[in-house]
Amino acid sequence: MTRLFPLRVWSAIFAAAALLIVVLPVLHLAVPAGHPLHVSSFWITLLGKFMCYAVVALAMDLVWGYTGILSLGQGLFFALGGYAFGMYLMRQIGRDGVYKSDLPDFMVFLDWKELPWYWAGSDSFLWALLLVVAVPGLLAFVFGFFAFRSRIKGVYFSIITQALTFAAMLAFFRNDMGFGGNNGFTDFKRIAGLPITAPEMRTALYVLSGLTLLGALVLARWIVASKLGRVLTAIRDQESRLMFLGYRTLYFKLFVWTLAAVMSGIAGALYVPQVGIINPSEMSPANSIEIAIWAAVGGRGTLFGPILGAFFVNGAKSWFTVAYPEYWLYFLGLLFVLVTLWLPRGLMGLAGTMRSWRRKPPGDARDLQLQEVEP
Repeated sequence: MTRLFPLRVWSAIFAAAALLIVVLPVLHLAVPAGHPLHVSSFWITLLGKFMCYAVVALAMDLVWGYTGILSLGQGLFFALGGYAFGMYLMRQIGRDGVYKSDLPDFMVFLDWKELPWYWAGSDSFLWALLLVVAVPGLLAFVFGFFAFRSRIKGVYFSIITQALTFAAMLAFFRNDMGFGGNNGFTDFKRIAGLPITAPEMRTALYVLSGLTLLGALVLARWIVASKLGRVLTAIRDQESRLMFLGYRTLYFKLFVWTLAAVMSGIAGALYVPQVGIINPSEMSPANSIEIAIWAAVGGRGTLFGPILGAFFVNGAKSWFTVAYPEYWLYFLGLLFVLVTLWLPRGLMGLAGTMRSWRRKPPGDARDLQLQEVEP
């Protein structure tokens, strides 16, 4: 374990994990609502959502920060994982819906007589977990295989992933797709027979989100610290030289691309029951661009940076959309421009620069030597 992180970094990780995954849930469940130390369900849901976003930002860092593949379609895999688990949540409603039918309400409204074939097994929790991993993973594998085999890279790859996301969004907006059309999935009742709105269930989803983020961080660090990680970095810096040395970069890129899609799908599956809805707007190209901004603001190629960026940008979004909703997009654009021009290494780079300034003693020996030779 110590090879992955230095001891002081492990201490900081465990301290943050203890605060988020242990202390806050205890303050939410065990402390009465009127007590000053009580953590409300609003904060549990908000932080749980942020941790899901952080997992997607971490996946983006593996693809973009370490491998140099700028994907503008990561939001598609996030949404597909949410839809895969949302199918199970819709089946769990049972006859508690508006129309008291075994079919989801939107199907009854559209006069569907039976479930489509691709909804088969959607009432099984284990099948839903399999779909959460398989659907985004399989799509990423097939798309990535043909794209990487065709040597598509750079801005062309970014445009194609954005077009794929936009096409999927338009398809899911159609009512005849069988996924709720514009409204998507909502009005969830239970998970595994337990009420989804119960404080214990919300806390369990929150803790699962925290554990998933911690596991994703350890996995990502293990990858980038291994020989595989060095190969991925070499692909980012000089892929042609790596190919000249005999490496088949297709399979390395395909691996990290598929892994990032699976990580995003799992994050989407945890996100949906906490926010209570999933619709095609989650596939909006703007959402995928925002994911790239999280990584850039935090500092790509650092692992911790994208996590920090996801919390920072979404925290700012939560405040702006309440206090000054009309200025949020201006702030986001300005933030991205400032980071691109003056903070290319993001917030993590800024923190590192400030630490180096503090450690540098005033007037070191080299400065004194320069002063002596000046006339």
